[in-house]
Amino acid sequence: MLRNPVLALAVALALPAIPAHAAAQATTQLTDWPRITSAIGKDAALEKRVAEIVGKMTLAQKIGQMTQPEIKSATPEDVRRYYLGSVLNGGGSWPNGNKHAKAAEWLALAQRYHEASMSTDMAVKVPVVWGTDAVHGHNNVFGATLFPHNIGLGAARNPKLLEEIGAATAKATRASGIAWVFGPTLAVVRDDRWGRTYESYSEHPDIVKSYAGAYVRGMQGKLKDDANTIATAKHFIGDGGTEFGKDRGVNKSSRSQMINIHGAGYYPALQAGVQTVMSSFNSWNDVSTGTDYGKLHGSRTMLTDVLKTKMGFDGFVITDWNGHGEVPGCSNDSCAAAINAGNDMIMVPDDWKAFIANTIKQVESGEIPMARIDDAVTRIIRVKLRAGLFDKSPAQNAYAGKDDAMQPRELARRAVRESLVLLKNDSPVLPIARGKKILVVGKTADDMSNQTGGWSITWQGTANTNADFPNGDTILAGIREAAGQDKVTFSADARGVDVSAFDVVVAVVGERPYAEGDGDIGPSGTLRHSGRYPEDLAVLQAVAGKGKPVVTVFVSGRPLYVNDLLNLSDVFVAAWLPGTEGKGVSDLLVAGPKRYDFTGKLPFSWPKSACQTDLNVGDRNYAPLFAYGYGLKTATRSKVGKLDAAYPAGGCGVSNTFPVFSQADRASFPLAITSSGQQLVLGADLNATFRLPGVTVQTAQVNTQQDAKLVTWTGPATIEARGARAMVLPAAASANAALRFDTIVSGAPAGKVSMRMGGGAVDATALFARLAGKGKQTVKIPLACFQARGTDLAKVDTPFSVSSDAAFAAAFTNIEIAGGAAGEPDAVRCEELK
Repeated sequence: MLRNPVLALAVALALPAIPAHAAAQATTQLTDWPRITSAIGKDAALEKRVAEIVGKMTLAQKIGQMTQPEIKSATPEDVRRYYLGSVLNGGGSWPNGNKHAKAAEWLALAQRYHEASMSTDMAVKVPVVWGTDAVHGHNNVFGATLFPHNIGLGAARNPKLLEEIGAATAKATRASGIAWVFGPTLAVVRDDRWGRTYESYSEHPDIVKSYAGAYVRGMQGKLKDDANTIATAKHFIGDGGTEFGKDRGVNKSSRSQMINIHGAGYYPALQAGVQTVMSSFNSWNDVSTGTDYGKLHGSRTMLTDVLKTKMGFDGFVITDWNGHGEVPGCSNDSCAAAINAGNDMIMVPDDWKAFIANTIKQVESGEIPMARIDDAVTRIIRVKLRAGLFDKSPAQNAYAGKDDAMQPRELARRAVRESLVLLKNDSPVLPIARGKKILVVGKTADDMSNQTGGWSITWQGTANTNADFPNGDTILAGIREAAGQDKVTFSADARGVDVSAFDVVVAVVGERPYAEGDGDIGPSGTLRHSGRYPEDLAVLQAVAGKGKPVVTVFVSGRPLYVNDLLNLSDVFVAAWLPGTEGKGVSDLLVAGPKRYDFTGKLPFSWPKSACQTDLNVGDRNYAPLFAYGYGLKTATRSKVGKLDAAYPAGGCGVSNTFPVFSQADRASFPLAITSSGQQLVLGADLNATFRLPGVTVQTAQVNTQQDAKLVTWTGPATIEARGARAMVLPAAASANAALRFDTIVSGAPAGKVSMRMGGGAVDATALFARLAGKGKQTVKIPLACFQARGTDLAKVDTPFSVSSDAAFAAAFTNIEIAGGAAGEPDAVRCEELK
């Protein structure tokens, strides 16, 4: 969203939000990229040593130093043989594939990699460095404490807290033998539809700026202590400002906006001495001047001319996961352009052997200048020397193998308390006195996976259970301890519960975990939470209006349109993604021996409508429901009252698509199965299996994790998407339109398969038989095919229905009506549908 909150740097961040007009007047802007003086300056003796080491290296050894594979695809022997300079573990990658590996097992593998790097035939042995995404604590490791994600920390307005968290994360990382962290993320988000919004501290560059240096100082220190790790400023640059919040999309900011908004966090990070910078997946097209910088991974202007030359960065630049392969003309195993642009180390998880061979050839042919290779390796060796990697092995670190070094639980609990924002306080409910009978409801109350979000043990944060977090507490556990076990009753869905038997209801609801890509809502998607998670609306409807106050704790990675949930709540708390310390939430809900109050302020504006993506703080039209900087105290009554909960059924803006069922909208036309006179609506539990005679439905993947429903027929049955009201197609979505969906047909039909839209049905047997065994396919069936069989588009409440009378198996997702799709070359011909 085009939020432009570049306020004067002198404004105290703890103060209430500045009125929009005052903000516009207070704006102070840089006119060029600033020259930065790093806290870690050049050392003549160290530089001499770097030159000596690089001067004794062969070309193969230099390219090896520039190559970073993933631990699943590179062994310690590979490190020795190919002179690999680094390895990384991606999200969901653990030593020996053991999800529950403790510090000692991580350390043992790190030590083996180190010993391999020190046993090469190099004239001077160069230690390997292991990098990891420790983005909210050491989040890949079983048993480690996870802090609130960055969006919650942004609500705390506390740079000192960030410095402490940076230091604690570094110590935890060193306990596992790892010396390099891919963080902090310095994105300044423009659009909440971006799936990585929670990795940003704020929509406001001043908060990002105030945190960046503090976090780097905490994490790196002076690179002299055993608790220090190398930090990474990422993703350079503009990842939070892509159009429509599309991950890896195009940032269309002006040069001034890139410098003053998206660059704000980099200046203090570089000044604090951050030693590595990660390139960003996004592109930058300055449409105001017509200057297209292209993919940042391939931009010499930004990586060399701006970052290294103008700003004076002398550490090294690391690419993101196969990011070099997205540069035009490149592939994962070959990209001279990315190296020539200024990337010094290439993160090439799997294709690294071919990458090394190809890069050597490109240097030998002159496509990559030898001077560029020497510069890259000089930077890498410089950082390794500065970080003391030549002096100690991972096992010689004071914290090596110590599980307790990964558990700064009290610090995390304090961070949770400081991150919560009280949005609605219409009734005097909090704090709940001990002795009160509390009914706790909602899917997230006792779910550590939802509570911790993405980048938690696994990449997307999915496929986890509470048992995967042995050193944490759910929000429910915290409430039970604070209020007394016998005073708390829990029901995830609130079905069959007599609300009148309790004094207060606490509903803990929100988003399920996601990370980059999977978390994107999409350009036509709305910010309406209930469209994606209808179960949360249902649980609040079950407990509200029963004469008992309802306190809603909303767990999410971004602000969302929740007017319907606010209307059903007397008190509403934005808890963000609090991490493993659920007791930090209960500290503010239930009265205890020590009194805590809400101090968090919104780091992001809260939308008033489902399509309110333009939340420009300095704009006269800036009118969110809750402004940036808003946050109540327990004793402060609010008067939020009844809010308009309307939303556009066809998505946001002028669109040629109308969503039926997808990750962006699961509620307007929920899926149901029917068989033998029975009907079963598919619930929101992604791990559930739904069965009726002749049909079974399970969650599956077609494009991204858990995005599809796999329907397996063994007899006559139907799956359909049915809405409470007929669909109303916007004009752009009805012109030459088609029913479009993604599918993987894993079992060819053994009988007849028909598809229906409203009153018209077509025979799709031959269609699905043709698609069987061919992997993911996008199907486009012209609406005219259904209309010819009796469909009246003005009366369609069931826009998607598939019936089979015998064995058949297919997964379905991204079901929508797409304007213009009927005229595309790969659209199904009506003659094919007998």
